[in-house]
Amino acid sequence: MNTSRRNFIGQAARLAALATALKSGFVPEAAAEDMYGPFTDFRDDFVRNLARDLAAKPFVDEKIEMPAGFDVSTYDQYRDIRFNPDRAIWKGEEHKFSFDLFHSGFLFTRPVDIYVVQDGQQAKLNYDPALFVFGPSVKRPDGKTDLHYAGFRLRHPINSPDVDDEFLVFQGASYFRAVGKGLLYGLSARGLAVDTGQPSGEEFPFFKSFWIRRPEPATGIIVVEALLDSPSVTGAYRFSVKPGEDTQMDTEVTLFPRRDLPHVGIAPLTSMFLFNAIGRPVEDYRNAVHDSDGLMMQTGTGEWLWRPLSNPKTLQVSAFQDKSPRGFGLMQRTRRYEDFLDLESRYERRPSLWVEPIGDWGAGFVQLFEIPTQLETNDNIVSYWQPKDALAAGASYTFVYRLHWCEHWPAEQPPPVGLVSYSGSGVDYNYTANPPAYDPNLRLYVVEFDGGPGAGEFTADVTASAGTISKIVTYPNPVKNTTRLSFAHDTTGIDVAELRAVIKRGGVIAGETWLFRWTRS
Repeated sequence: MNTSRRNFIGQAARLAALATALKSGFVPEAAAEDMYGPFTDFRDDFVRNLARDLAAKPFVDEKIEMPAGFDVSTYDQYRDIRFNPDRAIWKGEEHKFSFDLFHSGFLFTRPVDIYVVQDGQQAKLNYDPALFVFGPSVKRPDGKTDLHYAGFRLRHPINSPDVDDEFLVFQGASYFRAVGKGLLYGLSARGLAVDTGQPSGEEFPFFKSFWIRRPEPATGIIVVEALLDSPSVTGAYRFSVKPGEDTQMDTEVTLFPRRDLPHVGIAPLTSMFLFNAIGRPVEDYRNAVHDSDGLMMQTGTGEWLWRPLSNPKTLQVSAFQDKSPRGFGLMQRTRRYEDFLDLESRYERRPSLWVEPIGDWGAGFVQLFEIPTQLETNDNIVSYWQPKDALAAGASYTFVYRLHWCEHWPAEQPPPVGLVSYSGSGVDYNYTANPPAYDPNLRLYVVEFDGGPGAGEFTADVTASAGTISKIVTYPNPVKNTTRLSFAHDTTGIDVAELRAVIKRGGVIAGETWLFRWTRS
């Protein structure tokens, strides 16, 4: 085939694709030729094949070279670049979804390519500085250099039918955040965690490309696919997102390790816990400061676990061994303004995030990292599922799960147990002394469970891996209609202890299993 014939056929095919796209609404503006790159075929296995092929090649660490005169090295400069809301992609279309773009710069210097997909065709969104408003601290780039993008945020009415609410953001490495109705951004999820807490240092995989499918009207669902890359692993991700009161993300992940991965976290969650009634390492006028207050887990056997979060003096790592887990998540159960007293941050409106595995995940454990901090701006809590066996280089692994960004635990029916609604601790009195005095080695714990009727029938089992448990009492709290458990823990001569408490009725467990790690300050 000669060159002129090849060029003619290629141009004709592109024009035909463009005509089809314009008819269907794929291209929202007259300047489609400038806004989008060439239209090419897109199949359901496209991203997976890309990830598999990429894993067979050496990792290449790419970085955007900013043009001369365009300085976006500080946070203040970066925040002076704002997306023009009038240029939102798909704004005003029948499906009611739209999305904004984030400019590159500051910490976000890896190139991120974003594609739109419809009717088996894909087209890359070309970089265009005209999509943004540049404030006085940043010189507008001339548009001659492809600065790519740094991510995007999705919009859809979830609080009011006439407002395009921001409900999902992908920006930075493989991090993303979402909200449900009435909630504010809080904790984050990640695509993958690699070597978290290892002496060699943590590796942060990143999403290098996204494919956003144009939604079908009336479904209320948008599909986003992503290509993950890092020195150790590649991955293909598919998120089917349904925003609403409980924003759900059906997630399918296929990983292709470049090397053996003995320390890998599936469905990683990242949050912040500074203090609440169970510990106060800093002076503060507020009653509590946290995006999440506990790790919730349903084991493969059906047992319900609740582990209150803490802000320890040294790094604490906990592992909850399991097989075929039914779910886990970092939850925000504290939901009253009075519990925080923060008019700006409004922590009572931060989402919980529940991971619902789909299929058999086999043996492994839920890992929890608690990192000391004195600042609420630091995300110091990490949790994920780690398979028992290492992921082998050259193989592929698929995990399917559903993420629930929600206010309350997302099950249609509450579990047949009493959920822990409050945990608190403090130094207890030694009443045998004369006069009675604080005993710094004696800790008093109070745990409350939802459900008050028949509270007098409850008994409790409380154990400690070290130290002595005493003063175990269960009794009703008529003010909150809860069941209260209190006990004392003598820590004389020890530095760390694992505490475990369950309430029972008639010898049968009637509440979540409460777990806590005490460490000497």
